[in-house]
Amino acid sequence: MTATPATRTAWLQIHFCVLLWGFTAILGKLITLPALPLVWWRMLLVAALLMLLPRVWRGLRAMPARLRWAYAGAGVLVALHWLTFYAAIKLSNASVGATCMALATVFTALVEPWMTGKRLSKREVGLGIAVLPGVALVAGGVPDGMLVGVAVGAVSALLVAIFGSLNKRLVEHADALSVTALEMAAGVAAMTLLAPLSGLLSPAAFGGDPFLLPDLRDGLYLLGLAIACTLVPFVLSLMALRHLSAFGAQLAINLEPVYAIALAMLLLGEQRELTPTFYLGVAIILGTVLIYPLVVRPRRIEHPEALALTEAKVIGEAGEASEADAPGPR
Repeated sequence: MTATPATRTAWLQIHFCVLLWGFTAILGKLITLPALPLVWWRMLLVAALLMLLPRVWRGLRAMPARLRWAYAGAGVLVALHWLTFYAAIKLSNASVGATCMALATVFTALVEPWMTGKRLSKREVGLGIAVLPGVALVAGGVPDGMLVGVAVGAVSALLVAIFGSLNKRLVEHADALSVTALEMAAGVAAMTLLAPLSGLLSPAAFGGDPFLLPDLRDGLYLLGLAIACTLVPFVLSLMALRHLSAFGAQLAINLEPVYAIALAMLLLGEQRELTPTFYLGVAIILGTVLIYPLVVRPRRIEHPEALALTEAKVIGEAGEASEADAPGPR
């Protein structure tokens, strides 16, 4: 079947989004702030920009209190995911952080049945087992000083799986921009409360005063992170997902670690820090992630706005879906 102009445009849009998401790991390495103030400023900037829109305030007023608290809790999970993601990059490098995020698909396959009561899939468990040699090779292919970063990155991927599974239980519909603003604001509050404790783990990676103004260089990078890597792909992905199949969307989104690792090699020269064993492990992990939609029926993206909130873009479930079921923005 010949692709329509709308479908071709959607493909360009979603791949541009994936490229922009790939830059989040690069900016995380370039920004000199530790993870907590980095996340605090990113979430604050996104929330502040969204709060300028009257539509956001209308959506918040129309949202039941119970739902507001539920989305706020999801925002705390997003903040913890971002905190561990950027800490992993500070403790290792952008390539390691991006590789760890590829584990989110595998974690979701294992965590989701436990959290939602869904039947465990033998195919998904098989994919989870298949990725283990890749994880072992990645861990063996990094310098000893980066192993903590690998562990923290795995925790970040697990948080994505938990967030994605919980998000499927928020079946009520709410304005996507209002939800995002609320989750970002909740994340800022959570990071503020965590600030006194964050430095106990690793001051260079986690700690730092979130109220300290970043310098001009970090400030510009943070603006790029908030606008170019969060809000712009947020809008474009909502538009593109109206015209893409579940299979196509999942395959494109799963390419994000590939983009991130390629950018890290091109812009940061990180291949000099890592061994061929690491990249062999990366190939196994990414190969498993990319064949996921071939062996497991793709599921409709129930909460497309969540794509902008996680560095590993998790496909949500809305029951059995055919390739014609890709939803539009809500």
